[in-house]
Amino acid sequence: MKIKKGKDERIFLGIAYVMTALFAIVCLLPFYLILVGSFTKESTILTEGYSFFLTARNFSMEAYKMAFKSPDTIVQAYGITLFVTVTGTVIAVGLSAMTGYVLARPDFPWRNKISFFFFFTTLFSGGLVPWYLMCSKFFKFNNHIYSLILPCLFSVWNMIIAKSFMKGIPFELTEAAKVDGAGDFHIFWRIILPTAKPLIATLGLFTALTYWNDWYNCMLFMSTGGTWNLQYTLQNILNSSEALKRIASMTGMQVGQVPTEGLKLSMTVIATGPIILLYPFLQKYFVKGMTIGAVKG
Repeated sequence: MKIKKGKDERIFLGIAYVMTALFAIVCLLPFYLILVGSFTKESTILTEGYSFFLTARNFSMEAYKMAFKSPDTIVQAYGITLFVTVTGTVIAVGLSAMTGYVLARPDFPWRNKISFFFFFTTLFSGGLVPWYLMCSKFFKFNNHIYSLILPCLFSVWNMIIAKSFMKGIPFELTEAAKVDGAGDFHIFWRIILPTAKPLIATLGLFTALTYWNDWYNCMLFMSTGGTWNLQYTLQNILNSSEALKRIASMTGMQVGQVPTEGLKLSMTVIATGPIILLYPFLQKYFVKGMTIGAVKG
């Protein structure tokens, strides 16, 4: 039977919907402004500033033409970023889920002590210089693709979310599977993971965003352009005078004529577009995973 909402509840829901819509509009406005600006003539941006409206007089594809004047570089950087994001996300989510599952099991006697060691690393660290020396001298990260994967492979925060979520899965499922003769890996793969789809989607989105937006590790460990990921490649195109000279020579322009403002905006769209399209497919699981992981101990 459908329960009729009272007047006070309808008023509350109306206000909530309006406030949520306004907040969504405020969040979307910067992305809209970037998108419009990337299709606006450079002269219009410099003289009139950024505009929310695009007319035929101000429309220009020049910035995107400039960005793709060297398509091989962009395509190669995309390939590296996609490989690093997919590989790193799959491994990182698996590690976080397995660690959280083990530390959430009540039959594991050392779970609290080991959890403390993980948590301790969020309070104190050795610092950037010792970390860099360890990665470059001991692990030999320089100019290897795994230097873009390993530094972000494990997140204590993601492990805490996984542990909190796993506590909500009845331990009786594990006990019943053990009675039937299932091993630990079989239980985790066939029972725990299908139950933890919201968790996997949440951790997957967090981790994929981390890998996709990472440029810092590429700056530290990659010295050759052929091994740069997308973010660092785009940053170098914008900040390097040699790159701007190369773009200018391809188009027959002077360096000062290159549409740098539009180029920045178009490259932002190129870099953020694919990862934004991932969220709608994970939204249902993402919201559920965040709420469940937030209320458990």
